[in-house]
Formats: sequence, structure tokens, C-alpha cells
Amino acid sequence: MAGLGAAATGESGCCPPAAREGCCEPEEKDGCCGPGHEAGTCGCPAAGAAGTGAGEAGEIRERVRERYAAAAASVESRDASCCAGGDVISDEQRAVFGAGLYGEERRELPGAAELASLGCGNPTAVAGLREGETVLDLGSGGGIDVLLSARRVGPSGTAYGLDMTDEMLELARSNRREAGVANAEFLKGTIEEVPLPDDSVDVVISNCVINLSADKGRVFAEAARVLRPGGRFAVSDVIADPGMDERTRDDMEQWTGCIAGALTREQFAAGLEAAGFTDVEIAETHRVHEHAAAAIVRARLGRRTREAGRPTGPGA
Repeated sequence: MAGLGAAATGESGCCPPAAREGCCEPEEKDGCCGPGHEAGTCGCPAAGAAGTGAGEAGEIRERVRERYAAAAASVESRDASCCAGGDVISDEQRAVFGAGLYGEERRELPGAAELASLGCGNPTAVAGLREGETVLDLGSGGGIDVLLSARRVGPSGTAYGLDMTDEMLELARSNRREAGVANAEFLKGTIEEVPLPDDSVDVVISNCVINLSADKGRVFAEAARVLRPGGRFAVSDVIADPGMDERTRDDMEQWTGCIAGALTREQFAAGLEAAGFTDVEIAETHRVHEHAAAAIVRARLGRRTREAGRPTGPGA
């Protein structure tokens, strides 16, 4: 409530939401995004956010959180929610999102982990995980990729799952207990600010989550920060066609549904390279929208990244 009082008087902090409507028009930006207002707050676009016409970074994050909290709740009641939209996965959606994109190995996991799988691929199948490695899953949801990774790296390895949604974390931890997996850990946080030390991870994976971020440059920088030199980046994500129309880009439902916030192939590759990754490979797997496709994205962290001055984050 103290923050609300400061904002309402205009002395400091952000102006209230009602006063921010339309404040990102150029003529309004100085008043809303002047000194003291960081990017991603007070209606100011976040730096490095591609396609943020769907709304400011804070609104995007909250809408994403709300959608996936609801998805976790629906799983608890044995309904299935989907990244593609709606409360129940249709036959058409099931073909491009969800647990159907995994092999028979998913049958070894709790049913709730399978129901909570909202991704567009199976990154564990392309990450080349080895015994004893440390893996980080960005946006781990109900935990299916973390649990599969934990089994692949074995008792001497560790699989971390990172999620910002309390409901998903609770579901993932319940799935871990039911699966009897001891070498998996679920952390609360955002993919733009990973709560792990520098050089602590061998492989970063993610399944249809990076497109949901309003600051993808920061996501790539954080992945580079926590990876050891030579570490691997292997994700499934949505790649936008270069001609994706503005109506789609401006639709918040399309953003939380994994479409509107997607980078193009060229933008994704450039973002990774700017963060210090090399050997970038992007391979389309299947169409998920008339203007977008699912893809496997792989890269390796170059050894020059530390010298280039990448950011230091929590726990460093």
C-alpha cells in the first residue's frame, strides 16, 4: 500500500494502472518512463523485448503467470490446459503441443506430469545429456523435462527446474515425490534472473517458454552466465515467420499462448550470438500456427563469453 500512495501522488514509483493506459505513446513516454523508471516498469517497454506490442513487460509476466497457474490447477482436477489456448486440449492442439510429442519414456512418469506438459517439443531428446551432468530447465512447469533429465544424468548428476509460478512448483514437487526422483530440484524465479551461480550448469534446456518472455536478450544472457564455458543450449521453442502480422503480435492471448512473443529464426540466432553462443542450429519441427512453427534450437557457449563481460547474477 505504501507503493500505491507514492505512485498516486506522482512523487516516485509508477503511476497507477488507470493513468498508464496508452502511456507508451511517444508523447506520453517522458511522463510515464522518465528518470527513476526502469525498463519493464511503469508501462516502459523492456530493453531487448521483441514484439512487446502485446503489452508492457510487467503485464505480460503477470498474464503468463495467471495462465499457467490456472493450467496447474486444471491438472490437479485432471483437466488438461494447453499452451495453444482453451481449458482443454483439443485433438488438433494435441498434435502440436503437449505430452504427445514425447516417446514412451513419458509413461514412466506420474500422470500429472504428463497432463501438465504444455510444450512444443522434447528438448531432453536433443540435449545429448550425459551421466553426471548438471541440467537447468527454464520454465519447468509440471516438471516433465526435469524428471526425464534427472534420469538421463543419473544419481551423480542434477536436474534443476526453474519456474515463477507457485502452483506449477507445487505440482512439480508433487510429481518428483511420486516419481521417486532424488536428483531433481525445483527453484522459484524468473528466466530473466536465474537463482544459480555463474558457471554452474552443463546444459540449459527449455520447452516452449522463451517465447513468453518480454526480455529475451536477458534470458540468453542469463543462460550464458550460468553455463560453464563450452556448455550446451538445447531448447524447443516457437519461431515466428518473418511476416507475422501486427494483429497477432498485439494479441495478449496469442502471447500467453506462445505465439505473439516468438522471435523469428534470424532474431533468435542473433540473440544467442550476442550472448556469446556459437554453432547455432535452428531446425523447424512442425507448424503450430499459420504464422509460426515449433523448432529445435541448439548452440554452444563460446569460451570468450566471460571475457566479454557477461552479467553476474544472484548467487554468483
